[in-house]
Amino acid sequence: MFQERTAPVYQASATEVTKEEGLMLYEDMVLGRLFEDKCAEMYYRGKMFGFVHLYNGQEAVSTGVIRAMRRDEDYVSSTYRDHVHALSAGVPAREVMAELFGKATGCSKGRGGSMHLFSAEHRLLGGYAFVAEGIPVAMGAAFRSKYCRETMGDENADQVTACFFGDGAANNGQFFECLNMSVLWKLPILYVVENNKWAIGMSHERATSVPEIYKKASAFGMHGVEVDGMDVLAVRAAAKEAIARARAGEGPTLIEALTYRFRGHSLADPDEMRSKEEKEFWHARDPIKRLADHLITYGLASEEELKAIDQRIQGVIDDSLEFATTSPEPDASELYRFIFAEDV
Repeated sequence: MFQERTAPVYQASATEVTKEEGLMLYEDMVLGRLFEDKCAEMYYRGKMFGFVHLYNGQEAVSTGVIRAMRRDEDYVSSTYRDHVHALSAGVPAREVMAELFGKATGCSKGRGGSMHLFSAEHRLLGGYAFVAEGIPVAMGAAFRSKYCRETMGDENADQVTACFFGDGAANNGQFFECLNMSVLWKLPILYVVENNKWAIGMSHERATSVPEIYKKASAFGMHGVEVDGMDVLAVRAAAKEAIARARAGEGPTLIEALTYRFRGHSLADPDEMRSKEEKEFWHARDPIKRLADHLITYGLASEEELKAIDQRIQGVIDDSLEFATTSPEPDASELYRFIFAEDV
């Protein structure tokens, strides 16, 4: 039976964002949406292979959290649905697209593909194929920040880590273990649950005894918040508060973002598990359209300005595809490189 959990309502004011901030958020979400659309096109045309999990519909979470952080300073840990997290973190679209084509110019030098994007330069800790695999990695990065600051005396080591994972991962042991340790050590980390209602083909409500994931934070004495994951301004506000707490030494926050993926679990998924009514309900809450309405309503942007951004970003996507398709394959002589740590 179709039933939806009510997301908390966030009343954004006219001064919530400046014009510059609003256009930045809009551009970031459009970049993610158009990039994923191009990936779908290439996959169905037989130009892209392997597992490809798209992010359409969830852009407000990536943009709202990552663009509230310090680019190239703070850390981001992703999942196998990692393309848009990488783009929000600043990894160039060219490098992400080239990685999806397995090219030497990709951000993981053609070794990672869709599920294993990585960029040391942009503090992207990686995409992870196993559910919940990135949670302990992210906690390690947060521990590093705290250790460098408090033990090594580095006053500049105030980096915050954002750890993204889905609702299915919140039933895994790593989730509970890392929440416990993070509170004990007051680590500067945001645990961001992108609750899109479905763990592959398993409904979240059927898989967990307590569907409200943010409430699980209280068992560890952690601050937990629920947010409308289809509203980038709501996500951004929650993220900014959590980031400020983390930098001030007040410890971690668990953010549950109620969101939805507009496509199937992967591009190989016929998406027959979800009802038409459910899909229509969530499509009507498209986060990009909601932000556009806010910007136009409060006179921060015109429809023409937003269309110009759409066109410019489409040019970025087309350029990334051209770069990816014309880039070289990894040289066979380097087959055994990057298995062990080395200076690059």
